[in-house]
Amino acid sequence: MRFRAKATTNGEPRAGLGLRLAAAAGLLFLHVPLGLILLYAFTTEDKSYQFPPPGLTLKWFAVAWGREDIWQALGLSLRVASVSTGIALVLGTLASAAIYRSRFFGRETVSLLIILPIALPGIITGISLRAAFNLAEIPFSLWTIVLGHATFCVVVVYNNALARFRRTSPSMIEASMDLGADGLQTFRHVVLPNIATALLAGGMLAFALSFDEVIVTTFTAGQQTTLPIWMLSELVRPRQRPVTNVVAVFVIAVTFLPILLAYHWTRGTENVSGAGR
Repeated sequence: MRFRAKATTNGEPRAGLGLRLAAAAGLLFLHVPLGLILLYAFTTEDKSYQFPPPGLTLKWFAVAWGREDIWQALGLSLRVASVSTGIALVLGTLASAAIYRSRFFGRETVSLLIILPIALPGIITGISLRAAFNLAEIPFSLWTIVLGHATFCVVVVYNNALARFRRTSPSMIEASMDLGADGLQTFRHVVLPNIATALLAGGMLAFALSFDEVIVTTFTAGQQTTLPIWMLSELVRPRQRPVTNVVAVFVIAVTFLPILLAYHWTRGTENVSGAGR
């Protein structure tokens, strides 16, 4: 199949019919299952899935609201995601600044090692962390989950911050230092305003990744139950399937909104203050 691009009135190429159909098919493949989850959150049937649903109801939202185990799992997930994101913002920003500003032997190797945790399969990271915690005799707690999540959350912030650093003119920092500003003042008044949206976007992406993480959490949580772990256990031993779908809709909303905001805040930031000057 050949895809041909046709010119539009403003001179930009326009995708051919075949390419547009392929893109539509890809979007449907990705999002139809999400639509089914939303649909079955309103079904009146509580044991199995029937299509079309025999009826629609809002009672499962009330049932989910009254489940104490859901609130406990949600609270743990929010605490873990918040702390992991905070750690990632600090470490990711410092690491990206060091890689950008310094020239030293093994610089690219260090950068690769920082990125490696998100490239490795989650099960490898989880097994490694569990083995390390067992060797160090560290009991499983909120902090073991946080450490596990921080390994890949740091990467998201690091990539965003480093990309923004590379689009920021070094002459702005040099000018600030020449005018008598110290390192903290330069960071606060020059560097931070230029990387703020990148940090905000990276933090939101890190929060979304941490909030719905399952594999690493399974190996680092012990007997604790985060919201994704709760959903997994409910799917294995279902009691009320629509309640699980209601929680899934909530998780989709919690992870979708930060990603949407991150995209909005980083869109059109190819030219930042001082770039190319």
